[in-house]
Formats: sequence, C-alpha cells, structure tokens
Amino acid sequence: MRPAKKSPSFYCRLAGGLLAGLLGSPIPHGICASPPAPPPELPLPEHAGGTLRLVASASGGTLDPQINYTGKYINLFANVYDGLTTFRKVTGPAGKEVVPDLAETLPAPQDGGLRYTFTLRPNIAFSNGQPVTTADVVASFQRLFRIGAPTAGAFYGALVGADACLRAPAHCTLEHGIEADAATRRITFHLTHPDTEFLQKLAFTHAVILPASTPDHDTGNTPLPGTGPYRLEAYDPNNFLYLARNPAFHVWNPQAQPAGYPDRIEYTFGIPEEAAVTAVENGQYDWMADTIPLDRLGELGSHFAGRTHVMRHPSIYFLPMNMHEPPFTDIRVRQAVNYALNRKALVILYGGPGIARPLCGLVPSALDVAGQNCAYTRGASPTAPAQQWSAPDMQVARNLVHASGTAGQKVTLVVDNTSADMAMGAWVRDMLQSLGYQAMLRPISSSLHLPYIQNTDNHVQISLTSWSADYPSASNFVDALFGCENFHPHSDSSINIPGFCDPHVQSVMERAKTDTSLSTTQRDQLWMEANRLIMEQAPAAPMIEKDNVVLTSARVRNFFYTEVNQILFSQVWLH
Repeated sequence: MRPAKKSPSFYCRLAGGLLAGLLGSPIPHGICASPPAPPPELPLPEHAGGTLRLVASASGGTLDPQINYTGKYINLFANVYDGLTTFRKVTGPAGKEVVPDLAETLPAPQDGGLRYTFTLRPNIAFSNGQPVTTADVVASFQRLFRIGAPTAGAFYGALVGADACLRAPAHCTLEHGIEADAATRRITFHLTHPDTEFLQKLAFTHAVILPASTPDHDTGNTPLPGTGPYRLEAYDPNNFLYLARNPAFHVWNPQAQPAGYPDRIEYTFGIPEEAAVTAVENGQYDWMADTIPLDRLGELGSHFAGRTHVMRHPSIYFLPMNMHEPPFTDIRVRQAVNYALNRKALVILYGGPGIARPLCGLVPSALDVAGQNCAYTRGASPTAPAQQWSAPDMQVARNLVHASGTAGQKVTLVVDNTSADMAMGAWVRDMLQSLGYQAMLRPISSSLHLPYIQNTDNHVQISLTSWSADYPSASNFVDALFGCENFHPHSDSSINIPGFCDPHVQSVMERAKTDTSLSTTQRDQLWMEANRLIMEQAPAAPMIEKDNVVLTSARVRNFFYTEVNQILFSQVWLH
C-alpha cells in the first residue's frame, strides 16, 4: 500500500504559499537542488549537541524491535539498532542501496543463491558494553521465529529449518539454516530456495542483532541494548520515550550508521495533532509524528514554508476487508466497495492533490513500477480495466450489493483516531450507508489500531489503515499484505489483514521472489500480474497514495530525509 513517472528522491522545501494551494495543482517535479553530501564520519563540533524534541498523539507500542511494525518506531530504531546489512543512510536515490553494516562486506550469493556468508566486524559492542559475537547473530534469528515476529515467515521463511520453526516456535534452532564460526567471525545462511531480496530483508528492522540473552518474548516497555549511536533510556508509553547517546558506539561505516549530532532525543506523547502543529510552529517541539490536519496546511504555506517539506515516499491508504467476516465473505460486496470509493474526495480529505493522488491498485507510483491499471472506476471492470481511476460508479456498486443479498447488515469500520483517518473514515462510513448497510465508525488509539485490526479474534469486518514500504519493492505491498505466509489467525502480527490466500496468486509471487534469471523489469511484471489477480478478488480497496508533509521547528538544520527511513533523526543539527 498508474503510469510510471519520473521519481525524484525528494521534494525541495516548499516555496512561500505553496501549501496554501494544496487543494489545487500538484507540486511540480524537478525543482530540487542537489542533495547534501553524505555526513562526515564524525559530527562537526559546531553542529553536535542539544536535545531533539519529537511529539505524537500516542506512543508506537512495544519497544521490541523484532516485533514492532509501526513506522513511528521503526524509523526511530534506525538510530538505535543495526543488522548485518542496512540501507545507505544518505539522501537521494543512493538511499535505496544496501550496504554492509555489522558485516564487513556484502557477500555474493553462492550455490545458485542458496548460500550467503558474512564476516562480522570486530570490536563492536552493545550499549551495555557486551561485545557483539556470532552467537548473538544466530540467537537473533532464532528469536525472530520464537517470538512470532510479524515478518518471520514472509522475510526469513527461505532459511533452512524455517518451516519447522514456524510450526513449533518454542523449539526453533535453525541449526541447518545458520552456521557460525566464532574463530573466523563468519556467519553462513543456507536457503531452501533463492530469495532475490534476501539482502534487503536482512536490512529491515526485524533482523537487527540483539544480545543472545534477550528473552524469547515481547519485551514491551523494556528497552533492549543496541549498537547504534543512541540507546533507549526510559519509556512511559503514556507520556515519553527518551534516547541518549550510546557510550559504546563508534563509527565503523558512516554510510551504514553515521555518528549522531543531537546529544539526546526526547519523544513526548499525548499531544493531539492540532496542538502539536502549534507547538512545532512555536518551537516547543522540533518534529511531529502524526499527519498534519487538513485545516492547518494553508498556514504552513503562508507562514512556515521554509520549515515545511513535502517528501515522496512509497505509502498508501487502503481498506482491508476481512474475507472471513460477513458481509465481506462475498466477492460482490468487496467489489462494490471498490467501485463506490470516490478517491478524489479522499484525496481532498487527506490534504489535496499536492500531497495525495487516487490509487486504484496496490503499488504506489513512487516505486516506478509500470503496468498498473484500474478495474474499479466508471466504465471499467476486472476483465476490462482502465488506465487510471476517473470516477466512482455507485450504480454498479449498488447492483452488486443488491445481488449479494447483504443490504441492511451491520458493518463497523475501525479507524485510527487521528484527524485525517477520522475524516476519511467518516466519509467511508457514509458511503457504506449509501450502499445499504447499517454502518458505524469505531476509532481506536493509534498505538493499538494496527495490532487490533490484524487479530482475527477481534472480528474486524473492515478497517482503514496506511502502509509504507519496508524497503523499495512492489513486494512490500503485494506479497507483504496479501501473501499466504503473512496470515496468522489469532495473532496481533498478521499483516495480511483480509486473510487472503490464493494458490495461483501465490505461485506468481513465489516466482518473482525466487527466479534469479529474471531481469528487474520481468520481476516487476510478475508483481503487477499478482496485483491484477489480487484486485480481481478485491480483498482490499486501495484509496490514495500519499506524500509526507514534514514540519520542523526553527532550530532544525540539515533536514536529512532518506529513501527508506524518512527523516534520520541522528543527522539533524540543532541551533
């Protein structure tokens, strides 16, 4: 969670008054200056120091980096933890590239893509002073399966022994999947089949390396030691999260983990979005996590254009529909919702065409993957799709609902209680009512929303949520959200929220993931074929793709936005 477009890595700071026109023309491409040079190996003395102050309406849930799947904390964890690989921490297109992190180099796959051997860097310690060893690497991957990490099967299921670990997590050893040699500091991964994105998956947050002594359960509010420039110091999920410098940190690869500039990073929770915007404008905080409310965008363009940034990032809003809960067990109902969505109205509710665009498929245009089309727009159908979305078709939608015999049933839409989500949710509720349902809106705190809508025990019929790429690939939207391996009943870590599983679709995705003979273009074509097949069955209704509007305080310098981690807090200068 369209035709290919030029994809600048980021948008420049907006000129004065630009945001005032967010309900008008889109922001033009190609107006950006060259990105700043990569950060030096050590912070310049005149830029180091100070406390970076972040604010959010609610916390992001557990501090366990192998379980948390919220953008709010995953981007923060990039400053605290490291994996064997990571994405290059630079601005611009190079930020999509994988580089060695705790590993000395990136290995070439061997045995036809079935074996990867890394050498662990020497002289790196966790924030508690304990040296990082190969035993910690092995234990970290075992722990992924033992705790039921959300991506254990999806990202690391190709490891030899992963199937047994998924069946019996408590007894997971991966003894044939990972070999470690303490003397040479080498770690070898053995795969049952090639994985064309294995190095990217190792760079994702869930594959960070933790001490081998880390408990095999969600550690909740307890901070865990890491190797990055900052350590988690104290956490009260109702009030605050504090980060301080990691005394054991030193720079081993500035492209992977540069030294941090702020002395401290402090997160405050419980401040609603409207109050947070005012507080950042006034300099009480330096950055806010929540979406900026629509009614505040105009003033940012008029008075704070130099501190407002519109950044392109692969991110979508969509409506997952539970295929195991009436009335969405009926394909006609799911297709009706797709036909009835007025995506233009939802664009306006989010903030206008300057920061959002209608989305009729699953893959946002920021990924530059060609071949997407729209089956659910006026004058189109799954067998005769259009090139792009134009308008809703309420007549077709009502006919489908009538044919399903489900009109009059009760439907509850679960949404995050932030202002943008509530506004779009209210519109969708009214749309469901116009289709003939007794529709209700149920807001849930943003710290609880995502795990709640994933768990089948909560019997969520339909929900509204957003999704951003874990790394730059169409698989993050097609496979991550609809792959069979990502449906886990009775679990808060079941990101396949609709419970979709189709053998034919799965076979197409498996080929895209494992066929090393394919070119990038051919692989993208397979992802688009999977996208088309999924949308025929309509387990979800894509709504919009969105950019990030980022407001910073007057103290913030060196605004540093990466392709994967968005704003990199460690590289912010404070004045």
